[in-house]
Amino acid sequence: MAKITASVYTSHVPAIGAALDTGKSKDDYWKPVFTGYDFSQQWMKDNKPDVILLVYNDHATAFSLDMIPTFAIGTAAQYKPADEGYGARPVPVVQGHPELASYIAQSVIQQDFDLTIVNKMDVDHGLTVPLSLMCGELDPVKGAWPCPVIPFAVNVVQYPVPSGQRCYNLGKAIRKAIESYDEDINVHIWGTGGMSHQLQGARAGLINREWDNAWLDKMIEDPAACAQTPHIDYVREAGSEGIELVMWLIARGAMSDVPYDDKNATDLVASSAHSVKVRHRFYHVPASNTAVGHVILENR
Repeated sequence: MAKITASVYTSHVPAIGAALDTGKSKDDYWKPVFTGYDFSQQWMKDNKPDVILLVYNDHATAFSLDMIPTFAIGTAAQYKPADEGYGARPVPVVQGHPELASYIAQSVIQQDFDLTIVNKMDVDHGLTVPLSLMCGELDPVKGAWPCPVIPFAVNVVQYPVPSGQRCYNLGKAIRKAIESYDEDINVHIWGTGGMSHQLQGARAGLINREWDNAWLDKMIEDPAACAQTPHIDYVREAGSEGIELVMWLIARGAMSDVPYDDKNATDLVASSAHSVKVRHRFYHVPASNTAVGHVILENR
């Protein structure tokens, strides 16, 4: 059967992609950001998955204000980098995994989560920047990402947005789907976006180091409690765009130490087989007007 072996969490700041694409990654300003991913790129080579399910938010490229799905799963064979107003990023086309994506959609919808099924779309920096950070720079024509990717878009742009609890529960449903898929494949699930930042208004430029790191502690050590963080806390403490962090809870909910039912944890055996290991943790300020957070968790 398929299994999730690890989850990856990272910011997807568009300026990070621009720094890579314009050859500025070694500049004094950007070097500390990219150094934080040196371990991750080697880890990725040593722990190459067969498929990545990548949770991100679209930035008005695939979806506009005309149509705003709360949760959307990509079931296409491939996804081109989107033109976000300054040309598409010079990165390889993303290859999809229609079979697993369709299976997840079937299973998750039957578990009472409504997903929008997307058979054609372009993917923006929300998806391609995390791939660049974890996989390094690749030739856009001759290069290729290390494995197929299933895009999973979440609306955290136009209100109302899903709660952290809803996202956490969705992660459990995704894990249940993947673990019932009848093929022996290794899956990573990535949660992207965040951390604290605000792009507009009187608090534009807000970054809250203390809150970010306390949230990371809770996300890792007590995800059920972290999932109960009220929406207003994200806005107040992490800025208007800090709500992107709820997407990390989808990935966290898919890890093996999380019971399908928090009220009845008997579906998990109390053993070290059901625990997670922190392989890497990184936090840096600033990157453009955003705090960068990054964690790698492995299932034991």
